[in-house]
Amino acid sequence: MSTHADRLEALRTQLKDDALDGFVVPLTDEHMSEYVGSYAQRLAWLTGFDGSAGAAAVLPEEAAIFTDGRYTIQVRNQVDGELFSYEDVPQTSIAQWLSKKAPSGGRIGFDPWLHTRAWVKAATKALADKGAELVAVERNPIDKVWIDQPAPSKAKLEPYSQNLAGKSSAAKRADIAAWLKEEEADAAVIAALDSIAWALNVRGKDVTHTPVALAFLVVQADGTADLFLDGDKVDGELRNHLGEEVRIHERSDFEAHLEGSYSGKAVAVDPERSVAAIEMALERGGAKVIARRDPAVLPKAIKNEAEIAGHRAAQERDGVVISRFLKWLEEEAPKGGQDELSVAAKLYALREETGELKDISFDTISGAGANGALPHYRVDEKSNAKLENNQIYLVDSGGQYLDGTTDITRTVIVGTPTDEMIDRYTRVLKGHIAIARARFPEGISGGRLDSFARQYLWEIGEDFAHGTGHGVGAFLAVHEGPQRISPPGGAYAGADEPLREGMILSNEPGFYKEGEYGMRIENLVLVVAHEVEGRRVLGFETLTFAPLDRRLIDKEMLTPEERRWVDDYHAQVMEKIGSQLTGEDKEWLEAQCKPL
Repeated sequence: MSTHADRLEALRTQLKDDALDGFVVPLTDEHMSEYVGSYAQRLAWLTGFDGSAGAAAVLPEEAAIFTDGRYTIQVRNQVDGELFSYEDVPQTSIAQWLSKKAPSGGRIGFDPWLHTRAWVKAATKALADKGAELVAVERNPIDKVWIDQPAPSKAKLEPYSQNLAGKSSAAKRADIAAWLKEEEADAAVIAALDSIAWALNVRGKDVTHTPVALAFLVVQADGTADLFLDGDKVDGELRNHLGEEVRIHERSDFEAHLEGSYSGKAVAVDPERSVAAIEMALERGGAKVIARRDPAVLPKAIKNEAEIAGHRAAQERDGVVISRFLKWLEEEAPKGGQDELSVAAKLYALREETGELKDISFDTISGAGANGALPHYRVDEKSNAKLENNQIYLVDSGGQYLDGTTDITRTVIVGTPTDEMIDRYTRVLKGHIAIARARFPEGISGGRLDSFARQYLWEIGEDFAHGTGHGVGAFLAVHEGPQRISPPGGAYAGADEPLREGMILSNEPGFYKEGEYGMRIENLVLVVAHEVEGRRVLGFETLTFAPLDRRLIDKEMLTPEERRWVDDYHAQVMEKIGSQLTGEDKEWLEAQCKPL
């Protein structure tokens, strides 16, 4: 097994052979995905960093890794500081770093299938000041030196029931065709994997924890479409499901199709969700590229009645699992002998027992004590910590079920909490309740609600370094755009997206004390309409049902309205979850859900 030093040296040798003075390594794939297949884990292979956002840049004598505030501690634990300097985003960027460090007149390589056009333009401009140039490579140099690189998955692409999808693929494609006519465009390239899955009512198994398949889709103005994917993924059932209006091609023919089919035509391409190579191929073929948001993004985010019903069923099923898990944890953790991995394994086993689990929706964040202070912590054999008495334990997890995607965080105390722990947890809970109870006019964005969740931490000079909420898919990506509840501006795309009825988001404020503990309370919420003083406004309906740890709640810090919210929430947990439990499990839940 080669070391990361060996891998960096091999890459530098390859860059020399390719007449390059540097190379940029992002953490994404040809679809700008957040979570990528094993074949595309180039950043992790090179550096050891396995977070879900980051990038690296390699020069002959220097290299750097770029991460944001969520990964400040993790990146230092996983990446050798002798090999890579640690760079914080957004304080700096790859383009800024290269403009300072790249050799004058140097050639810096990039893979046009892994970067957006906007990134290419920004990096080109930054390097021009140095007299250096950005060079598109034909083959990624990491792929040349990664000897045991996994092959892309060949798992079958599977039809997804219209009963669960709530709308046929033909109807969805007709909507996209109508949109293309409005935009005076002849076709739209859809590169985001979850958009393709949604538009065609299909699901795949190519990316861990996200039920999508590696493919590209071009929807034409007549509502027909061209789908590009590995032929091994296609069988008779899929052909019947897609019908004659969806033409199937080999994935390897995609670039040639873009070059050869759209001369003189206007083609819509999403600049955020499509790589530079797509626009470059269209332009080489004489197409007029128009920058438009992927036409599946917004309708995918606004769930229809069938998707909402499926979500409700999935959340209840998952809530039963979480309740059984929390009871087990309360009994077993104080005995000793449990660690982060064993507890995560128990939770997985309980989800499997439902008989409905297709996958977990992301790697479970199972954080005891100081590890819980890492918001995106991922336990492994090396970091695995025991659950100790008088310690906070945080578990953020989710399931992929055919009818919905779940994501829930619960924070519990093993033993007895300190006064500080109770204070911080109660402040996080107050922020959570403020989001859950919010009412707001139509057109308001998540960015304008975000501070509701932070206000009680701000009172004592504290905050948390992540967004308050992200969109969630319907048996799709656990992180789904375009909406977010997060600080406006800065690193969070989607903070300015208006919230619309039918959108599903997480509500997950937290608090993290480095080296000691972390806490987060996360439920999923549905944007619903309310009437206030005869006017239509929006608010949230909570979809996630599992008890909160009442040992961490200082009820004296809660207002009467907040106490009522907790009691009402626990009454709903009892009503929806309690009816599915028996014996000691039900008795335990009754004790957890009694009024404060």
